[in-house]
Amino acid sequence: MLDRLDHALRSRPERPAVLAATATGATRVRATRGELAELADAFAAALHARGLRAGDTVGVAVRPGPRALAVLLALWRLGLRGAVLDPGAGPDVLRARLALARPSLVLADAAAQAVAGWARPLARRARLALPDLAELGPVATVGPRLPGCAPALDLGAPRLGVPVRAAGVADADAVIVFTSGSTSRPRAVVHTRASLSAGMETVSSLFDATGDRPVLGGTFFVLVPSLTRGAPVALPAGRPRVLARQLGRLRPEDTYLTPPRLRDALAAGARFHGRVWTGSAPAGAGLLERVRTAGAAEAWGVYALTELFPAAAVEAREKSAFDGAGDLVGAPLPGVRARTDADGQLLLAGPAARHRYLGEEPDPWVRTGDRARLDEAGRIVLGGRCKDMVLRRAENIYPGLYEPALHVPGVELAVLVGIPAGDGDERLVAVVQPQPGADEPALRAALAEPVGRMGTARPDEVLLARIPLSGRSRKPDRAATAALAARRLGVPA
Repeated sequence: MLDRLDHALRSRPERPAVLAATATGATRVRATRGELAELADAFAAALHARGLRAGDTVGVAVRPGPRALAVLLALWRLGLRGAVLDPGAGPDVLRARLALARPSLVLADAAAQAVAGWARPLARRARLALPDLAELGPVATVGPRLPGCAPALDLGAPRLGVPVRAAGVADADAVIVFTSGSTSRPRAVVHTRASLSAGMETVSSLFDATGDRPVLGGTFFVLVPSLTRGAPVALPAGRPRVLARQLGRLRPEDTYLTPPRLRDALAAGARFHGRVWTGSAPAGAGLLERVRTAGAAEAWGVYALTELFPAAAVEAREKSAFDGAGDLVGAPLPGVRARTDADGQLLLAGPAARHRYLGEEPDPWVRTGDRARLDEAGRIVLGGRCKDMVLRRAENIYPGLYEPALHVPGVELAVLVGIPAGDGDERLVAVVQPQPGADEPALRAALAEPVGRMGTARPDEVLLARIPLSGRSRKPDRAATAALAARRLGVPA
């Protein structure tokens, strides 16, 4: 698909490609299709002039947007492997994993270099951190260069002799992404050119973006398929009120936002249009229905992992109609195979599955770390994370089986966590985050019925509190939530 994108950008160079929003929500063009193609050519020539060749690894610490997409296109064209440096993964993890990847060059914008340097104390408050980038390899600056930054990448390098398309690398590594994975230690996921393309093809079949109708979303898996099909892509505004104005002015046919961004937009009074997609963190039926109530024709929850994106999808009405235990995330998408192992863990395979973890042997099956079952229709129903089990009075309790029931009207987010109760036992606590403006006594009354139906998983306490989030996708941080519950209940964590 990236080969097709390169051709598509050049066929209509005058058309808008990447859009952004002003403070009023008005649309402005960040880059045209021709400007993206030109920037990708310049990056490819600069990397080629530095002696980088197919199979070499390039670390990438560039914020999402036109430059990051142009870097991806240049790496693809030359057959280089990109290692994405996420400031949220932690410097020790990145340092250890990139020691295996051995990047020949690190491309970083000024913001990433600031996080790794003079702005480190400020960035740490936002849970962002990078090691000294120079420890990882030679560094070149992409975009405007500030004092203290590495030398800029030479965008005036000669283009004669630069390959038009990488040859003989169909199954070569394309990208390394660092993730927490399904174990207690972070891991590095390696996708090949084939698996990356397969994932983007699946997303393309879901979005069905065409022509002048804009798509709103900031990930590569939104940018690449949409631009390939001719649709401009708007990067979501950072502030909720501006995002709400942007949605109102743009009226995108397809919108992709993470659940936390959706909740923030709804709280700011956003109205939606067309189809809305969300994933990367749990999205309950209540959230999806709120999006439909706010104007969306369809609201979809996407089940995806860094190792396989996307894996399954479910629309709000189907999810709301599901009355079984657990979290329905939908039928496996075309090409995705699903089964469970002897411990009930969900395993996935398919053309879009990662090839391997860095430093490990290939494995066709992705171990998701999620407990699950396949219902009579072949749909995936999650039962919580394998490692999130709570042990209370010799009962194994899997929070994911019961948390959906806590999402009654007025609840924004809810998790079940265990806190110490002595002698190795745990107390089960439901931590519920109310929607803004919710009446707390009425909410507690509404929770009484689902809590009463939980049987042996009935929580010992129900706390109303804001649930801490963590990671790239801003998922509920269960460890931090358990610590919060322990403090509120006066229990040593």
